Amino acid sequence: MFILHPMNLFEKTGNGKFGIIIRIKKKALQQRLKYDYIVIEGNIGTGKTSLATKIADEFNTKIVLERFADNPFLPLFYENSQRYAFPLELSFLADRYQQLNDEIASRELFQQQTVSDYILSKSLIFASITLKDAEFQLYQRLFQIINPHLPKPDLLVYLHKDVKNLKSNIRKRGRDYEQNIADDYLFSLEKGYWEFFKQQSGIPILVLDTNQVDFIENQSDYDEILDLINTSYEPGIHRVILRT
Repeated sequence: MFILHPMNLFEKTGNGKFGIIIRIKKKALQQRLKYDYIVIEGNIGTGKTSLATKIADEFNTKIVLERFADNPFLPLFYENSQRYAFPLELSFLADRYQQLNDEIASRELFQQQTVSDYILSKSLIFASITLKDAEFQLYQRLFQIINPHLPKPDLLVYLHKDVKNLKSNIRKRGRDYEQNIADDYLFSLEKGYWEFFKQQSGIPILVLDTNQVDFIENQSDYDEILDLINTSYEPGIHRVILRT
């Protein structure tokens, strides 16, 4: 079931609107996604890649997954963040832009619907946390040059989990270089995403609190999320807590 999120926990968007949703659980029967370009985002360990893949498989859409496993700086960053933060963030920015430009920027893409597990702006969110001031200023300049060339998603879905649940998922998936991620880093990323959301006024952002559901193992939980994704939204933040 869906429940109303307490108003004092809502965030206002740039246009001053709040998003509130209450609905009864129902099986999703759509043959086509409502939005042509959907991005599933979230903190480390929220299951965004799993959800994006599951949706793409069901609806036979194009899928664009971040190629983080190919980044040689990632394990080095987790060992020595100060030394490797700048090359890591630059390499991620370059690779993400190249992939999204190749896969999404061509309007021929929209002959087929697309689901992705990241948005380019996540580069700026992560860099704002990991880089020193002078490095971040340079990084911002590069980002502002390339970002306008990419289309915005029709719907941005953000999966929220508490840090203790993120750490549990991180342990379960067993990537060695992730096991020592600090709680403070995950908290900072969460804050960074919310700051980004508050600056967006042109796209709908669906924030799903998934702390108490398992959309991978439980089909009914997945169906609830799919029903929410296939709902029409005005631009702004729309936040929903899911319950089993």
